[in-house]
Amino acid sequence: MTCPRCDHPDITKLADSPVAGVWTVHQCARCRYAWRSTEPARRTEREHYPEAFRLTAEDIASATAVPTVPPLLIRPEASRSPRGT
Repeated sequence: MTCPRCDHPDITKLADSPVAGVWTVHQCARCRYAWRSTEPARRTEREHYPEAFRLTAEDIASATAVPTVPPLLIRPEASRSPRGT
């Protein structure tokens, strides 16, 4: 088995279904793509994965860093409404 998105062979099993044998979640060690074994072939098999979304090792190496999420702003208690707006 290789990653459907980047064709890397290092795949890790992340989880099994609560009911034994129903599904398994796998994740690629290189691009971090994750999929459940019950997904359709266009999500689980490289030859059926959409070419527009495929990645190469070069694509991953040259990708820009994902920006960090800014810290949550804490509002004073008096400005909070019961609905959170």
